[in-house]
Amino acid sequence: MLTRLEGSPIGASLPLTEVLANLPFDQQGLVAAVAQQFDTLEVLMLAWMNRAAINETLATGFACYWSRSRQSLWRKGETSGCRQRVIETRFDCDGDALLLLVDQLGGACHTGRRSCFYNAVKDDRVEVISTPLQLPFHPSQK
Repeated sequence: MLTRLEGSPIGASLPLTEVLANLPFDQQGLVAAVAQQFDTLEVLMLAWMNRAAINETLATGFACYWSRSRQSLWRKGETSGCRQRVIETRFDCDGDALLLLVDQLGGACHTGRRSCFYNAVKDDRVEVISTPLQLPFHPSQK
């Protein structure tokens, strides 16, 4: 679907309803979604979205994902208070992944770190490169 825009000038467009109706969801009805901090471009996390999660995210302006482990919608920050306000939603060139440019409120990772990508390859080892955030309050008290 989105390949129809390849080679198009800035401003070319397709109806959102048509793009959403033609997303290539996998066998579980999911599509990958990357959350990135809108101003620093720091990659925060990778999650999965189904049609309901995409619709809720677009309607509310806050990130909603599909939890594969719980088999339910996961409203980011619902229990922790570490929400993601969506600034912009993008699709990749062939429409099989989403990029959410977000304003991350608190840590993105369940470990309390800013980003889920805190393990880096250093020569022949994988090394932790960040510590959990030190918040002056528990996020659920927000």
